[in-house]
Amino acid sequence: MRKEDVMALLSKEMAAYERMRDELEMDYFGKWVIVHDEKLFGIYDEVEDAANEAIRRFGRETCHIRQVGAPQVITLPASILYRPVYD
Repeated sequence: MRKEDVMALLSKEMAAYERMRDELEMDYFGKWVIVHDEKLFGIYDEVEDAANEAIRRFGRETCHIRQVGAPQVITLPASILYRPVYD
């Protein structure tokens, strides 16, 4: 997938998070969430748990992992962060 395509998908996931942000901050402040296909996929206590689940569930598909209430810094899809040795 081209970088432009990945960034377009990621922008959609980030926009979906922004639409959910107020509600998430009321109920899950400080937790880690996965947004995939513009829907909330899961809520986790630790970033490692969210990342592992995203990789297990979505593989190289683009998703957005974010700590609820934290400022947006930079987000990379799991497919960029995770590269198995056997690839």
